[in-house]
Amino acid sequence: MVKLSVIVPFYNVQQYAPDTLKSLRANARDDFEFILVDDCSRDETPDILERAARELPGAVHLRHEKNGGLATARNTGLDAARGEYLTFLDGDDWLAPGYYEQLLSQIEKLGCDFVRTDHVQCTARARSVHRVPHGRRGVVMSPREVILPADRSTSVDYAFAWAGMYHRRLADAGLLHFTDGLRTAEDRPWIWRLHREADSFAAVGLLGVFYRRGVASSLTQIGDVRQLDFIKAFDQVIRETAADRDADKLLPKAVRTYCAIISHHLGSIERFEPAVARKLKSMSAAALKRMPQGVLDEALDSMDLQRATRLRRLRRRPVSAEVAA
Repeated sequence: MVKLSVIVPFYNVQQYAPDTLKSLRANARDDFEFILVDDCSRDETPDILERAARELPGAVHLRHEKNGGLATARNTGLDAARGEYLTFLDGDDWLAPGYYEQLLSQIEKLGCDFVRTDHVQCTARARSVHRVPHGRRGVVMSPREVILPADRSTSVDYAFAWAGMYHRRLADAGLLHFTDGLRTAEDRPWIWRLHREADSFAAVGLLGVFYRRGVASSLTQIGDVRQLDFIKAFDQVIRETAADRDADKLLPKAVRTYCAIISHHLGSIERFEPAVARKLKSMSAAALKRMPQGVLDEALDSMDLQRATRLRRLRRRPVSAEVAA
């Protein structure tokens, strides 16, 4: 029986894939499988993965005929996974030796649906530790109970899918798949659904996943239209949270987070192509009009003056019927 499935999408990462695969080799075990999903790369990544499929114990190589984005690639891996537990890694990140065995031991000991872990962010030669924004470590809790408060960073703001491990019962319940086609912010609807609908989780203080920032091909570095998928992602968060039994409690957090992300993008609008910058403004104005207006009023009142002013000005912007839909 496969104990752990590791799902790793790759797209045009020939420079980094060898380090990622080397770290997987240092985490291999007879009952682990590594599902390597090539999302129709156009560089040497497919050749690297073909070689890895022969040399890496437990490796399975899958290839998309058409590029679908990170969310779709992860779903391909989930559909193929056979493990009792599942986790994710991105094709340009890497792991400490033996990390997965330690993390597996933690989740088995705790007996919960999923665990969330800290990680090391790597930008060029700089290293910084980023912690799960949840103070109690190794204590099983209800994921729903840690979504709030609205005005502070909580576990739903720590959306990295690869910073944790998940029991198969979550996949069987439909909680681990991502929204197909989302090109960015794909983790946001996913983490909110997980925290609303799973029964138990714990945060563990284990470092061993290294997140590479500043990769030129990463969408966080590219100001093209794909970045605007954050609006689709957060519209989904608002829509699904509004249907929740605790919508009155949870919507203020969802709306405030959405507003903060819009403000963040507007604050660095110069990195977008001009046409995309105009689209960002019009789509964000329409998004503000779609939000529950009373909840939005409260969210803006609770924000700092600079962000609140920026968003109020945008809220007054007229939008076409096509964009508003």
